[in-house]
Amino acid sequence: MHIKTTIVALIELWAISVVAATNKSIDIRSLLSQGSNNWSQGTIISFPNSTTFDNSTTRWSTYDAPSYLAAISPANEADVAKTVRLASSHKIPFLATGGRHGYTTTLGDLQGGLAIDLSQFKSYSIDRAAGTLTVGGATTLDEFQDALYEAGYMIQTPSISCPGYVGVTVGSGVGRFTGLFGLVADALISARLVTAEGRIIHVSRRQNADLFWGLRGAGANLGVVVSATYQAHKLVNQGQILNADLIFPANKSKEYFDVLQSFTGKKLPAKLAIVTLIVFDPVAQAAQIVANWVYIGPREEGLRVMAPVLALNPPVTNIQVVPWNKLISTAAGGADALLCPKNVSHNTWWANLRRLPSSTFQASFDELNNFYKQYPEARGTTINAETFPNQAMAAVPDNDSAYPWRDALGHIQIGVITESGNAAGDPTAEAGNSLARRLRDRWAATSGYPELSVYVNYARGDEKLRQRYGSRKLPRLAALKKKWDPGNVFAYNNVLPMEYRG
Repeated sequence: MHIKTTIVALIELWAISVVAATNKSIDIRSLLSQGSNNWSQGTIISFPNSTTFDNSTTRWSTYDAPSYLAAISPANEADVAKTVRLASSHKIPFLATGGRHGYTTTLGDLQGGLAIDLSQFKSYSIDRAAGTLTVGGATTLDEFQDALYEAGYMIQTPSISCPGYVGVTVGSGVGRFTGLFGLVADALISARLVTAEGRIIHVSRRQNADLFWGLRGAGANLGVVVSATYQAHKLVNQGQILNADLIFPANKSKEYFDVLQSFTGKKLPAKLAIVTLIVFDPVAQAAQIVANWVYIGPREEGLRVMAPVLALNPPVTNIQVVPWNKLISTAAGGADALLCPKNVSHNTWWANLRRLPSSTFQASFDELNNFYKQYPEARGTTINAETFPNQAMAAVPDNDSAYPWRDALGHIQIGVITESGNAAGDPTAEAGNSLARRLRDRWAATSGYPELSVYVNYARGDEKLRQRYGSRKLPRLAALKKKWDPGNVFAYNNVLPMEYRG
């Protein structure tokens, strides 16, 4: 088994190195500027040391980020296809981006490449009669959710508003609505996609069905999605959602985690979603819990469901009813506004959970609390535990898409933030990494899974392939990669191998 794993890892590294071996004799500036390219009016080419280039490449996270020699912002899908063909034919490594929110460290394997910036693909349209939503490849939730609500619909969402909605989709998209509606990818009807050959194709259950399967869970490896159409849902409870923000000091942490543990198994209601943050309290000079409990239904019904946590008498409580399109901007005291700014070093470590062990949460709380005391310059470090219902997600057959973790009940993360911005050689950052490894190992050991597993959009990039994509999905995914991207031009976002034997 160890020999096979080593061989697969070597194949993966070889594939990356082949693409990364850029022809240094190519002058990317001259190549992109040739008149024979016949770029459409509105397509923008930019280079380092310009505001346009910065606007086209600045990412949410600077940690292990890619770097570029040039950027192109195509005005239409034809120019996206033309760019893919041009870069591929000259062996120029590239990365196509929408919201530029991806933070897996594998993206940092691209250095000195070409950025294909999809920021001009920010359109959306709503078909009220059909209840469908069509978005461009860079459109974000905060750009269409108000219009969708006004049209009488709601849809699955990520945990925050700023990632590109398509980018969320191609990883599958977990969030507060998985109990009622399933994954974001479960709402996908079809997509327009640029292949590795630079062809524009339509992908759905009826057209290129094999690619449609892989797109929902491993899509970053298989093409550039320029637009996507989704099935929205009629408003539940007229779109009104009960939002409860609660704060618990350290001396109530065990009681809180005991309540959380009570939802292990099939006990978490489909309409209830919980986000638990462990953060530093500057007043108490200690760790505290900031919890966001959301119920997608009537207020009184939601209060009955939340009764066990409210019975703990949190010293800070803010309970209100908000329309679904205002939920993310309201939840956890408006944390979305603090989480979405770009150009910050986010050093993240995640694990899936299908159990919610109180002892594990408490031990993590205590370790982070001790870390705060020992390293005051890292008090921006947080733990984030997402507990999301899985009824609708788990009801979809496992073979329907490439996503392998439909039985997950949650996801837990530590984000290491230091005053140095996680600078290399910083002892505090190294201590943060050591803490993160210990916590992730503990979470994996008590998660209810046989080993570490992680939702691919949350992957750090150091996990084994099977821990990101699932061993039962990988043979089919490898075959898809070999068919649709034999040259491995989509090589930087948790890259798939061409063959997989376990």
